[in-house]
Amino acid sequence: MSIQKENFILITGGPGTGKTTLIEALAREGFRTSGEVARALIKEQMQCAGRALPWVDPTLYAEEMLARELTGYRDQQASDEQIFFDRGLPDILGYLTLIGLTVPHALSEACTNHRYNNHCFICPPWVEIYETDSERKQSWQEVVETDVALKRAYESLGYEMIDVPQAPVAQRVRFIQDTLKRFQRELC
Repeated sequence: MSIQKENFILITGGPGTGKTTLIEALAREGFRTSGEVARALIKEQMQCAGRALPWVDPTLYAEEMLARELTGYRDQQASDEQIFFDRGLPDILGYLTLIGLTVPHALSEACTNHRYNNHCFICPPWVEIYETDSERKQSWQEVVETDVALKRAYESLGYEMIDVPQAPVAQRVRFIQDTLKRFQRELC
């Protein structure tokens, strides 16, 4: 059974493109948000010397991401309130494609049956703000390749990707709010 949640707004993009900062700013504006699962998983696994890390066992990492993304989706499913998600199920599809691993049937099925708003916001690579750290180890080239893989994954599932401008966070928040208002007016 396929579920389409128009009130689930995705913000995606490669590592270090300002997604989490943008999500946090939306939360300060009073919007409901759902945090990034990937970074939380990496921190947790590093603390307990776990194997579900992209540089240790990428398949296990993707499986755990799928379980957690599905839980996050289902936890919010009853809500009709607008919720901004820091990444979503199709990000896992993009990740697996990027690193050349087979996409499991369970992930394809989850992406088909648990849909977000058809308009997804993507934060493009932004060299001026990109930094590596203990959880974010990707090179700049990998950031650019991730952007391409994410766009392909989302578009293959029928999502319309909207580039978030490279601007101060307040302008990015305003851009998202204005874009969503425009889409609502177009529906009326």
